Amino acid sequence: MAFKKNDKFSVLLNNISANSKESVNFFTEYKLKTISDLKIFSEKMKEYESKGDTFVHEIIKELNDAFITPIEREDILHLAMSMDDVLDGLEGCAALFEMYSITQADDFMLKFVEAIQGSVHEIDKAVGLLSNKKLPQIREHAIKIKDFESKCDNILRQSIKNLFAVEKDPIRIIQYKEIYETLEDIADSCQEVANTLETIIMKNA
Repeated sequence: MAFKKNDKFSVLLNNISANSKESVNFFTEYKLKTISDLKIFSEKMKEYESKGDTFVHEIIKELNDAFITPIEREDILHLAMSMDDVLDGLEGCAALFEMYSITQADDFMLKFVEAIQGSVHEIDKAVGLLSNKKLPQIREHAIKIKDFESKCDNILRQSIKNLFAVEKDPIRIIQYKEIYETLEDIADSCQEVANTLETIIMKNA
């Protein structure tokens, strides 16, 4: 089985991926300068996260009501939930920036965010292909997502090594380390989406 054109699950999954893409673009491009910017940044990311939760709840409701689904129920649910984990991570990271009053992202954070943005864009393309029944083509996007995650593994090692080498303030070390690890967790969540997509390909191609 596969998704039909304008299938309600296809539409909802596309809504989740489009919202995630919009949110990661905002996260990447928003210019933090002052403490007041942090509040706006955090609140906007919370809006994206709440919108994503609404889409997930809609999918759960539709799964409960549907007699037949285009692909296995658990695969639809796992794909929705794993995409939602990415957005939850971004929102949580924005909250950390506000909590710790960090208005200047360092080079490591910028590298993380660039890779995460790339991953989310690949997820959005893959979900679009899923709707168009182009399952084999999804694999190349899944591979790119995993490459981005591998890049984030390296950034995490470099960032923590550098942090302990140059930062003398123990509180700053704790704060920055938490942000680096949160960003790496988001990359892991992106990889989980890729794994779910590959499972769907195997079962349905």
